[in-house]
Amino acid sequence: MANILITGANGQLGTELRNRSFSLLDDVFYTDVEELDITNFKAICAFIETHDIDTIINCAAYTAVDQAEDDEEKAMKLNRDAVANLANAAVKLDCLLVHISTDYVFDGTSDHPYTEKDATNPQSVYGRTKLEGEQAIKKSGCLYVIIRTAWLYSGYGHNFVKTISRLASERDELNVVSDQWGTPTYAGDLAEAIISIMERDDLPELEGVYHFTNEGACTWYDFAKEIVALTGANCKVNPVTTEEYPSKVKRPAYSILDKTKIKETFDLEIRDWREALKSCMATF
Repeated sequence: MANILITGANGQLGTELRNRSFSLLDDVFYTDVEELDITNFKAICAFIETHDIDTIINCAAYTAVDQAEDDEEKAMKLNRDAVANLANAAVKLDCLLVHISTDYVFDGTSDHPYTEKDATNPQSVYGRTKLEGEQAIKKSGCLYVIIRTAWLYSGYGHNFVKTISRLASERDELNVVSDQWGTPTYAGDLAEAIISIMERDDLPELEGVYHFTNEGACTWYDFAKEIVALTGANCKVNPVTTEEYPSKVKRPAYSILDKTKIKETFDLEIRDWREALKSCMATF
């Protein structure tokens, strides 16, 4: 039996966790900023003590990658400082902290899928603040599981799948970057993985950093073509280079994550990204 606090519960991953079943013996408390301000250390500690929380799953983050370049203070507040609060509360009150991080902690120059041992080198405010959040967790001394993911989407909130689906119904053509590689991740599959991990009795012995995405690899152009095909829209998708698509942020050219560690440690089977996409879009 566990008492679980989920922060950022109104976001993509938090909503997918709401839609799935933890153990019947678990009490799960879903919170967003209205219920719990994670930038307030005292509020976190009070919530944990009131509800006898033993596990925190932190889905809260500042994820607006472009906006973070102009609002570094807010990104730091949510991605580093709030995470430090959760970690320090976890130490003080003897909780496990499960934290979601990102492929943006890497620079995207690799020629092989990134493992958990590869050197980090974020190239954006978003990536740097997320890495500093990871570092705050490790520095705190709390018991933790950090899960890095990438290209997250679902039927909720704002994401690439929903945007491309909408644009395909409105336009005859779309231009999409074809020289950035990664792996789309269905938030529903990540939620299932988290719940599976939470069921392990030996979790305290498995502390560390893990990578999770769906299987396979593609470019944003490949991803968009698959989305448009599944919508049935009569919309042509054109490949363009990163240079042709100006952005405030230097996005990783290569952000494929190696999932060997999480699959072997927790005996997980992970779906191919195309299969996961079909499953998600069937719910639209």
